Amino acid sequence: MKAAAVETFFSILRDANPEPATELVYSSVFELLAAVLLSAQATDAGVNKATRRLFAVAPTPHKMLALGLDGLTEHIRTIGLYRTKARHLLETCRLLVERHGGRVPGTREALEALPGVGRKTANVVLNVAFGEPTMAVDTHIFRVGNRTGLAPGKTPLEVELQLMKRVPPHYLQDAHHWLILHGRYVCQARLPRCWECAVVTLCDYRPKTERP
Repeated sequence: MKAAAVETFFSILRDANPEPATELVYSSVFELLAAVLLSAQATDAGVNKATRRLFAVAPTPHKMLALGLDGLTEHIRTIGLYRTKARHLLETCRLLVERHGGRVPGTREALEALPGVGRKTANVVLNVAFGEPTMAVDTHIFRVGNRTGLAPGKTPLEVELQLMKRVPPHYLQDAHHWLILHGRYVCQARLPRCWECAVVTLCDYRPKTERP
């Protein structure tokens, strides 16, 4: 995608959805962190179904620790990799209590020091909770970045760094939401819905198949 098209690309996505937001349901920074940690290799809908019950009884690190491993595991067993995620989440709660007074830290270094929190999770929390213009590259953004020619890269980090360079500053705050939603509902993995894509004329991708 040529540089001149990038501004138009994001202006179209913005006009279609002026106030994009994560589809994860949460009511505090801690709940956001927990939901994002649980969302790896899982759908937002699946996570929301589990956290609806979990957050009703354990909305803070202290209360989640009180559940214990068995109690937490029971609440999230419908989510993929739930045993590993339960251990990571409990250890994260312990560190939040011991190191941060039960509050979620607002720096990348401190966030990535928490078990199960990688760069993508940290980027989501920094963007959504603390208003930083970060780019959380998940499978959807990785696909859209490469397929459209917006930010080609062989790794999520390469795509992230490309996007941080190419996305105009006034779109950076919301850009990762627009790209995730575009990848989730339009630029889908198996069959991109080019016939209903608002930015198709700006995209480098040329589908080999027509609309079914």
